[in-house]
This record gives sequence, C-alpha cells and structure tokens, in this order.
Amino acid sequence: MDLTPLRASRDFRLLYAGFVGAMFGTLMTSVAVAVQIYELTGSPLHIGLVSLARALPLVIGVLVGGVLADRHDRRLLMLATRLPLTLAAAALALNALLPDPQLWLIYAATALTGLLVGLGGPAMMAAIPALVGTERLGAAGALTSGSTQLAALLGPAAGGVLIAGPGLAACYAVDAVGLLAFSAALFFVRPLPPSTRSTDRGVRQALAAVVDGVRFVRGRRLIVGLLLIDAAAMVFTMPQALYPVLADQQFGGGPGVVGLLYAAPALGALVGAATSGWTGRAGGHALIGAVLLWGLSLTGFGATSYLPLALALLALAGLGDLISETLRVALLQHGTPDELRGRVSSLWMIQATVSPALGNAGVGFLAELTSARTAVVTGGLVCIVATIAVAAAFPALRRARLAGSPDDELRDAPAAESVDTAAPTEGSSR
Repeated sequence: MDLTPLRASRDFRLLYAGFVGAMFGTLMTSVAVAVQIYELTGSPLHIGLVSLARALPLVIGVLVGGVLADRHDRRLLMLATRLPLTLAAAALALNALLPDPQLWLIYAATALTGLLVGLGGPAMMAAIPALVGTERLGAAGALTSGSTQLAALLGPAAGGVLIAGPGLAACYAVDAVGLLAFSAALFFVRPLPPSTRSTDRGVRQALAAVVDGVRFVRGRRLIVGLLLIDAAAMVFTMPQALYPVLADQQFGGGPGVVGLLYAAPALGALVGAATSGWTGRAGGHALIGAVLLWGLSLTGFGATSYLPLALALLALAGLGDLISETLRVALLQHGTPDELRGRVSSLWMIQATVSPALGNAGVGFLAELTSARTAVVTGGLVCIVATIAVAAAFPALRRARLAGSPDDELRDAPAAESVDTAAPTEGSSR
C-alpha cells in the first residue's frame, strides 16, 4: 500500500484517523439495525426499506451539501454535520433499552442520519484533493477505502458479539463514541475553503449551481460511465439486507453468523487495500474487471449453503469492490476541477447511495416473492450482464487512466454536450 498521503499531510492523517473511528461504530450500527429490524418484524422487506429511509433524505442532503461545499469552508461543514450524528446514535441506544423498542424511532433516526451524512459528505470528498494533491488521489482513495473495509471487518464481527452479549444498545453507544472522535479530529484540521467563492446566496443561484454540476457531468463520457458501472454493481447485487435471513435459513446460525457475513467482504477488501499500490497506474480495464469479480463472486455466494465457502466468496467479492471503489472515486476526482468538486461529489453520492438502497429494497422484495438464495443469484447474474453492457457502450471508460491529464477525456465528449469549464454561468461558484 502507498502510504505517501499519510506521511506527507498532517491534516489528511487527522481526517483519516477520525474517519476510521467513526466508521467502526457506524458499521456496528448497520448490523445492529438489521438484526433489530428482523427481530421486530421478521421481514427482509423491512430491512431493505430502512435502507431507503436513509437514502431518500441523503439525496436531499447531498444536493444541498454539494452547493455548500463549493461555497463554504469544507472543514466547518463536516463539523456541523458530524456532531449531531452523535444524538441519532444515542437515540437508537436509548430505544434499544426500552422494554418495547419502537420501530418508527429506528426509521426516524436512520432518516436523520442520512440527511446529515448527505449534507457533509460532499465536503469530505471535495476536501481530500486539497489535502493530498491530485497526484496522490489513487493512494488516498485506497487508504480511505482500506480504512472503511478494516472497520467493516472488525465492526460487524464485534457487533455480532456485542448483540449476543451486552445487547443492541452497546453497538449504538460505540457508534456515538466513534462519531465524537471524528468530530474531535476535525477540530485540528486546517480551514478548507473552496478555491473560489460565489457571492450569490439566493435559491435561484443555488439551483443554477446544481445545474452547472449536472451539465459538467453530462458532458463527460467518462464520469457518466463511472456512474453507470457503479449502478450496475450496486442496484442489482446488494445482499446485505438478506444477511439476517440467510444466516437463519441458509446457514442455520444466529447473530454471530450475521456478523461474519457482514465482516467477510471486508477481509478480501483489506487484502486488496494492502496490495493497492498498483492502482495509481491502473484505469478502466481494471475497474471493469473488479466489478465483474464482484458480480461473479456474489452469484456463487447465493448458490452455496456451505458457510466456509460462502465466506470465502464474500471475501473475494470484497476484494473486487475495494479495487472498483478506489478506481471509481480516484477517476472521478482526477477529472473534476476544484470549483466543481463539491457539486460533482454530491451527484456521485446520490448515485452511490440510492443505488445500494434500491438494491437492498429490491433484493428484499424479490426474496419475499421467491427466496433469499434466488434473489442473490439473480442479482449477481444481472450485474454481470449490465457491467458488460456499460463497458461496451463507453469507450472512454475502457481507456481511462489515472496517469493521464484530466482534460484528455474531453475528446470523448459529444460536441453538443461539451462543457466550457472556463466560462462561468449564472450562479456558478467561479
């Protein structure tokens, strides 16, 4: 793994450390929410619907957060949205301690979490290039993804142990502590204002700024391809909503097995992160191959009832997901000018959040109609076909390279959709 961003940037070290602490608790909470919903309802559809309850407010949040990130200090935006998340985690902990936990409160806390993460998420994505430089985006992306997967390995496994021992409230409490640690780290990061500021603050100007971001994305064939291939991976192949059901019906286990299923992809992802130095020289073909690995591995996972093989296939899927995530985010940031990074990041986050939420809801609905196994296998096969179709339709995606100039991709944009990034439009932040 290339550790240069950590060695070269004190502020990135602080952001990275806080992010790791927050993700550990957050991913414990994801297991706790899934287990609690299944205990209260017995329905895989409800597990998928709680993902939508988070995703819809997040979409609103990122649309607003993208504009804010291009107009205001990105460090302050992260602080203002991370501190209140502690209250949501505390509410979940108190609810879990009640003799009769309330289902509506779980949905409400999840929706509030989605809104706050959406408001602050674009600021975090837009801040990373300023902290590490565009030449280190691949390495920074691998480190960030690796930390997420480390938390995804340890968090769900520890969550399963805590649920079986002290109980659900302990998972939510750990999440609150991790979010406080992230906020504390952000206090010591230097101010991160955007490179240019807009003096326009009206609603019309804000909407025009969002339109600027949409036009930029539409005019870049590479970015459109990145959005579509991510959707192909996430919309059709998201088995997380079914882990409690699969643990019970297919593998004959309880919360401990649920924790292992959530943690197994992170093991493969950590292997990918630890050997990710080559991704700084990779590009579109590696990305396409990684998404195909994800789809093939999850197809095999859905087809087996042997737990060790299922965990191995999930680990292989996690490796593919880590590589594809690292390359998707790095290619997106590499090809976007700083004055548009907040808005483009917000559009990316909408797609990256709505797609898994739709995938979890869809796989839960299909499992209700057929079975959990059928839903996972079907999703994996559709993912493979969709990935091949996107790769064939977008030559810019196949030719993409992190080592090239960000402007190289402009040659692939249709003339009618080309964007003049030097000429400001009404409401632009430039």
